Amino acid sequence: MPGETSFRDDVARGAVRTVNLLSRLASRGSGTVIGGRVGLAIAPGLLANLARGRDVVLVSGTNGKTTTTAMIAAGWGQKVATNDTGSNMPEGLVAALVSSKSTAVVLEVDEAWLSDVASATRPRVITLLNLSRDQLDRANEVRQIAERWRALLADLGEVTVVANANDPLVVYAAELAANVDWCDVPTPWTTDAVSCPRCTKPLEFAHGSWWSECGFAKPQVLVTTVGGTLIVRGTPLEIDLQLPGAFNEANAAMALTALAYVGVDLGGALDRVNALSSVAGRFSLRRWRGHQLRLLLAKNPAGFTSMLLTLKSDGADVWVAINARVADGRDPSWLYDVPFELLRGHKVYCFGDRRLDLATRLDYANVAYVLVADGSVPPASSGVINVLANYTAFQEWRTRSKAC
Repeated sequence: MPGETSFRDDVARGAVRTVNLLSRLASRGSGTVIGGRVGLAIAPGLLANLARGRDVVLVSGTNGKTTTTAMIAAGWGQKVATNDTGSNMPEGLVAALVSSKSTAVVLEVDEAWLSDVASATRPRVITLLNLSRDQLDRANEVRQIAERWRALLADLGEVTVVANANDPLVVYAAELAANVDWCDVPTPWTTDAVSCPRCTKPLEFAHGSWWSECGFAKPQVLVTTVGGTLIVRGTPLEIDLQLPGAFNEANAAMALTALAYVGVDLGGALDRVNALSSVAGRFSLRRWRGHQLRLLLAKNPAGFTSMLLTLKSDGADVWVAINARVADGRDPSWLYDVPFELLRGHKVYCFGDRRLDLATRLDYANVAYVLVADGSVPPASSGVINVLANYTAFQEWRTRSKAC
């Protein structure tokens, strides 16, 4: 069971529950942040105290946090304390730990907060997925994040790091950690790591590897590989995911490797991970005004690249929705880093507050498009339509559509 807490901690925990409940009853939100904020104001050490005595796994990176966290939670095979709402800063993490007494904990953590959260929770495993640009108007530059991770992991002590060996920035961040399992997983986006983080000279990418002339290179000892068969610590596992895309195979590889370090039987864990068909609405099938839709979240160039690679070259219509609100980042210039050229041969329907920006980018890519005015409905089409949407646009589509 979690460790002993003080009277102040007990008051803070009660405040978290009460404030979040009132927030939900007042329809002021999901009730996962404001209560945590109040609890931390009462007891600043609440996160550390709530984590004491628990087996904690942390998941961080720019893309894939929510899905990988859900895979770990499902694969664990018992009740798990987790922030399945996606609230991944300290306030949301506190709320997740208050709401469950389970000793098994998996938390997705915003990249910028990983150092603070890891120092407080003393996790058994930290899973590092990738680092890429996101929310350009306010997010830290990715190399700053890599440096902060590097300083954390060099000093954190006996924690196992499960790290993506195909992302040079992740390797740079994790190379000083005492215990690292390097995962050889599909990573289509490496554009944010074109120069060596050690010497700044260009990195070379070829034959599934990468290196710099200064000697910095992809780790040679890889304990996890994906290629139809997943090998985790010498155990071969056949991946047969319901979730689409090579990027989800990568997420599964990282999740199962993390579970191996908390003593979970990997055979049973694989069955439970394979059975996942949607995560927080992502990849779910929905209906809207006569259309059947598959909702895909893509919030930055790395995410869009991965999603575009899952689409068939069948010329089917594709819907793309782009907003630029606070949660998305106000700067939509990242659209010019997305390889929308992959959509040539499709007709793209442009939705969202920044549909004109999207249409302009598609015009440069020689992709056929249609601007969809608010309230308008595209013509009927057969089959499932893939809807790619960034964060707030995705939430809007979840709200306006219904589950199949």
